[in-house]
Amino acid sequence: MSSTVITGIGELTTNDDALGTIADAAVVIDGDRVAWVGHAGSAPDADERVDVEGRAVLPGWVDSHTHLVFAGDRTAEFAARMSGQPYQAGGIAVTVNATRQAADAELADNLRRHVEEAAAQGTTCVETKTGYGLTVEDELRAAKIAASVADEVTFLGAHLVPPGTDAADYVDLVCGEMLDAVAEHVGWCDVFCEEGAFDADQSRRVLAAARRRGLGLRVHGNQLGPGPGVTLAVELGAASVDHCTHLEPSDVDALAASETVATLLPACDLSTRQPLPDARALLDAGATVALASNCNPGSSYTSSMAFCVTTAVLQMRMSVAEAVRAATWGGARALRRETGDGAVGVLRPGARADLQVLDAPSTTWLAYRPGVPLTRAVWREGDRVR
Repeated sequence: MSSTVITGIGELTTNDDALGTIADAAVVIDGDRVAWVGHAGSAPDADERVDVEGRAVLPGWVDSHTHLVFAGDRTAEFAARMSGQPYQAGGIAVTVNATRQAADAELADNLRRHVEEAAAQGTTCVETKTGYGLTVEDELRAAKIAASVADEVTFLGAHLVPPGTDAADYVDLVCGEMLDAVAEHVGWCDVFCEEGAFDADQSRRVLAAARRRGLGLRVHGNQLGPGPGVTLAVELGAASVDHCTHLEPSDVDALAASETVATLLPACDLSTRQPLPDARALLDAGATVALASNCNPGSSYTSSMAFCVTTAVLQMRMSVAEAVRAATWGGARALRRETGDGAVGVLRPGARADLQVLDAPSTTWLAYRPGVPLTRAVWREGDRVR
């Protein structure tokens, strides 16, 4: 294994409380791990030296919520929404039909293309979900394809009740044969707990069955209106509840008192013309917040985490430091990958060597120059991928 010292860092964001933000810094990568972090003048020698000439360095983005195993697009639906048609959960069925008809190779190629697109923009850790198959066979192949590419895979058989299917029978299928088929290929189970998808009792059944199989829990909740998603996620100890667009004060308090991460998806809210989440209320209450892209063909077709960070700063009253932390450490926390050997979303000795260099002197430029691509270089697991 070779080592690399990245030096001349004008501003280094570590997300490590002991290290903080370091000026005139350096990072040493040895193999796929961070070996050393500190001031440039004290950096040890390495096999290779890269001088970033005063630019900012931060952990790679951790995108903890995507739906990338799909075929087709929903351009017509997007155009209709921009003309005033409201977003409804049932639009997922369009992607389900296209995905079922696609060959495995098409789905795998599409997934890799989107992951590579994200990596070029600084995303070094990606979660993705099944959920566009909704049959045992199609959910299983989605899980296998996702597991061959993504860092984390989530089973989302409870994405929508397929048209023409009895809801009770479908929940039985998800909790039984479908879960049995996919369990060895996934680490998480999610459920769309929302009007038009699954109610609280149905969602609880799915998550309880997944927990018995040893899977971690996630919840799509409170996207289209107030609902039971947050309450259910906190009750069951889910790692995250995602969307959180419509929260009651009691939801904010529950999240603040729990280990469940509030994952906010601002690109989705913009695309569906929903209000943006009240990030300020969550942060001020002490809740842990993550930002993610929700990249999918229907409601948020972007892989740009920088766009999400910019939106959070300019429109959601998050500071730059809060937004960057939410898109790195927060996403890692939502995946329970922020601690221990090989941690992501943080730069400290022993962490996975995932980092990005901005063509800017500080992370403030992410919001100061909105829409301008600033990613200059990216390392993922110690390999330079851009």
